Amino acid sequence: MKKVMLIHGWNGSDLPHWQAWLAQELVVKNVAVAFVQLSNNDYPDKDVWMKEASDVLNDFKPDTVICHSLGNILWFHLCNAGISKVKNLLLVAPTRDLSSYDELKTFFPVDVPSSLKAKSSLMVTSDNDPYLNSQEAKELQIELKIEHIELHNAGHINENSGYGEWDWVLEWTLKQ
Repeated sequence: MKKVMLIHGWNGSDLPHWQAWLAQELVVKNVAVAFVQLSNNDYPDKDVWMKEASDVLNDFKPDTVICHSLGNILWFHLCNAGISKVKNLLLVAPTRDLSSYDELKTFFPVDVPSSLKAKSSLMVTSDNDPYLNSQEAKELQIELKIEHIELHNAGHINENSGYGEWDWVLEWTLKQ
């Protein structure tokens, strides 16, 4: 059975966010899903989130991991700490350094990992994301050495920019 782990960002990804929608759709299609609900998502602590995510990774052993926003930064920290490899990784709307937000200071700075700990990786960004502009996304893509898709006018690729139901991410996940 295919196993997918979803890692949300700052403030979580409850419905109508595409990650919550995706979790429901995958379960209906008989895919095992670990939609990690990281603690205190309004004022997250990197070390706590790393422990919680590591526990799920070690117990659940997903084939595919899908991160959104600050969840990508958490993934970078996990990679730098030497987590086990997964088959597929999707990075959606990663952020630049957001240490100017007091509640996110523990996550920054972060080193871009030399390995994303995945056999196959893809990054999806938007040309008008307030947390990572197009130039920053291209620079990150080059540094990560991964495939990159840039969406037009998709904002932060969340429910506020119209990404509740997102057929593309469901199709991508099922193909992996």
